[in-house]
Amino acid sequence: MLHNLFNLLESNYSEMVDIRRYLHQHPEVSFKEYKTAEYIANFYEKLGIEVRTNVGGNGVVAKIYGKKPGQTVALRADFDALPIQDEKDVPYKSTVPGVMHACGHDGHTATLLVLAKALYEIKDQLEGTVVFIHQHAEEYAPGGAIAMIEDGCLEGVDVIFGTHLWATEPTGTIQYRVGPIMAAADRFEVTIQGSGGHGAHPHTTKDAIVIGSQLVSNLQQIVSRRVDPIESAVVSVGSFIAQNPFNVIADTAKLEGTVRTFNEEVRSQIESEIERVAKGTCLATDSSYSYSFHRGYPAVVNHKEETEILVETAKQVPEVTEIQESAPQMGGEDFAYYLQHVKGTFFFTGAKPVNSTLAYPHHHPKFDIDEKGMLVAAKTLGAATLQYLTQSAKSEEATV
Repeated sequence: MLHNLFNLLESNYSEMVDIRRYLHQHPEVSFKEYKTAEYIANFYEKLGIEVRTNVGGNGVVAKIYGKKPGQTVALRADFDALPIQDEKDVPYKSTVPGVMHACGHDGHTATLLVLAKALYEIKDQLEGTVVFIHQHAEEYAPGGAIAMIEDGCLEGVDVIFGTHLWATEPTGTIQYRVGPIMAAADRFEVTIQGSGGHGAHPHTTKDAIVIGSQLVSNLQQIVSRRVDPIESAVVSVGSFIAQNPFNVIADTAKLEGTVRTFNEEVRSQIESEIERVAKGTCLATDSSYSYSFHRGYPAVVNHKEETEILVETAKQVPEVTEIQESAPQMGGEDFAYYLQHVKGTFFFTGAKPVNSTLAYPHHHPKFDIDEKGMLVAAKTLGAATLQYLTQSAKSEEATV
């Protein structure tokens, strides 16, 4: 059965590329992926596969039922793009000004669609059900996963697998990790309220820029001096706004940044520490502040048994040349929510562009992938699906 699946994926690889390039040319940003969702649903409808639309918003869920009953495996792909101008010089360049697929979600969608087509052709050999979750709005918190779960996309699901095409790793590489693999991604805002005035008379003011600068420096001590060095954490200020004429001392400065953690206790600790440092900095300068902390996606925590299944099945994929244990990544992913409800694993599939010594990173205006990575991803996800269904069926037979 696995050999048949691989052959079907190879014979449909050109369609996979065509789908990816079409989606790349017609991207839609988070929560506005109406035409993309329609495209996905039409693909399933033409094949005769059961499909449900508007799941939790713009989400699409399709199901393939095997001839024999069994466990249910879910596979997930996201399909939103980013508000970035495509600067690549390629025939499939984005046709939408200021919007592009700069994170590989077009490839994720093409991978899952063609994998579904291949599995549908061998459905009579399947012992169980396969659910295809096409998720909207991964890029922008609160994301689409929560709403899709609330709308029932995981009902009856026993396990879930997902992958991310990783353009910085060579094609043929599979990276896995048991436990935390991607960080919780949170956002904070601190607004400093000082007292402005003329640039020639700083002694009569409370300079919000100077106070904000002190705060940026003081925040760096949270990770270095307050968090256990055994734990991983990041506190980064990404925006500092205090717009004024050149000769005016600012009365207000707004700082925004991100916090990345793996441990929930550390996450809560940093949330309170940021306010403590802001309060202390403002107290020392006789100024005031407002503070808000927005919790984004939790950490992606993979389950042991399902990760081991993924690793073993990846060895059966001819195109997989290296299987590596991944270091924890500080990027965030709302796949985390699925893993809080059912067991499963999330892994990286190498897709570094051919003849590229330095691949453009994700979210870069010139981001691209080696499309062969999609075939590797499809085979690996497919192999894990068949392995799980077959293994579960044998286990149930043994207990009867």
